[in-house]
Amino acid sequence: MAIEYDGLVTEGLAKQISEKIRAAILDGRLAVDARLPTEEELAARFSVSRPTIREALKRLAAQNLIRSRRGPTGGTFVTRPTREEARASVATAAALLVSMGEFELDDIIEGRSIFEMAACQLAAQRRTDADLEALRIEVEQLSDSTLSDIAFCAADVRFHRALVAAAHNPALDYAAASLLDSLQPVLNLVVYKERDRRSVARELGRLVAALALRDASAASAALTAYLTTLLRQCRDVGETALSARSLEGTHG
Repeated sequence: MAIEYDGLVTEGLAKQISEKIRAAILDGRLAVDARLPTEEELAARFSVSRPTIREALKRLAAQNLIRSRRGPTGGTFVTRPTREEARASVATAAALLVSMGEFELDDIIEGRSIFEMAACQLAAQRRTDADLEALRIEVEQLSDSTLSDIAFCAADVRFHRALVAAAHNPALDYAAASLLDSLQPVLNLVVYKERDRRSVARELGRLVAALALRDASAASAALTAYLTTLLRQCRDVGETALSARSLEGTHG
């Protein structure tokens, strides 16, 4: 078995064990569909209790790295996460970091602009008719004045996911997961009251029209206008919140 069993310290044993098994999976020492030793065997080899092993295995299962199967041929096996499962895992981690205040709004938008500009350039070359239809559906949603704030924000997120998907680059799609699935909703929550919906629909409509013509320059210009407005609104909201806190401190 290609797992390193030594080198543990007494603190956080389950975490350390899960990391050792995870390392063996990620570097190929444990192949997909390989069967892990039983809980009892792992407990003996790591010199820990079975509950500690169970906790370590739960951590790995939460990362979609292992699966359990019951029956005579059952056990715990190495699994291969699907792209969507991996994407969801990245997005969840990013959402946690956002909730802890690890990212500034300017940094989020700057990171987004890098990914989306790259996607925009590729989409102008590679987009299909189906990609255009998916984007147009979301622009129509965004143009609906009766849409609730939540539905508007959701349509906005779906548009940008569809834009990255239109680049037809799986690596780019995966890399953009945290920015689009977690950070874009956060931006929407910050600025939704300040957004001019007609302006958003107009800018994104221009982007789709440019993609239809395979005009990368015009598509990038439309995306730049969208992101520039979003950044300005985020900064305005931030300054307003800062002023409100200052007033509270003055009157407190």
